[in-house]
Amino acid sequence: MPNIFIINAHEYYPFSEGRLNNTLADKAAETLSVNGHKVKTTTMKDDYDVATELEKHQWADVILLQTPVNWMGVPWSFKKYMDTIYSAGMDGTLCDGDGRRRSDPIKQYGSGGTLAGKKYMLSLTFNAPKEAFDDPSQDLFQGRSVDDLLFPMHMNFRFFGMEPIETFACHDVIKNPDIDNDLVRFEAHLNEHFSEVSGDEQELQSAV
Repeated sequence: MPNIFIINAHEYYPFSEGRLNNTLADKAAETLSVNGHKVKTTTMKDDYDVATELEKHQWADVILLQTPVNWMGVPWSFKKYMDTIYSAGMDGTLCDGDGRRRSDPIKQYGSGGTLAGKKYMLSLTFNAPKEAFDDPSQDLFQGRSVDDLLFPMHMNFRFFGMEPIETFACHDVIKNPDIDNDLVRFEAHLNEHFSEVSGDEQELQSAV
């Protein structure tokens, strides 16, 4: 069964203690472990080692990023994690630079990823309600989707050659939370999409 690396990107604030993101990360670890996956985790509140984090990325078949969306992006502590770990991984561990060479200037920027065949999934928590997205009449996002908003994060993983699993999102978690239903939806999402990942791996093993 595929190896799953779960990153809990939540940054603690007195007004946002991270209980929901912790619960979702724990739920993912429990559900996936019960289904036979091997799971490793990293949390921003804990110390981490560059070499160990790079090893986790190489070990994983799927990286699950559990994060709140703060000011239209990921928390600053996870941005620091990316700046530290992902920059170190440009030595070929995660990508071979940006893929270009002076001897081959036509080669596409972002074609140096060394994690091809691996997948990633974003699991997001929003104060914004679901109705704020995918609706041109909503002034702020102007019809854009959750994935449009998180486009830079998708590009970070694509830079490594990875492919997406459908994004999961919890909406309106501060003013109008529906946590019990969110957890039910999350478990169903994991069971659906990670059984597909297992099937992909089994097909690959059969072909070898």
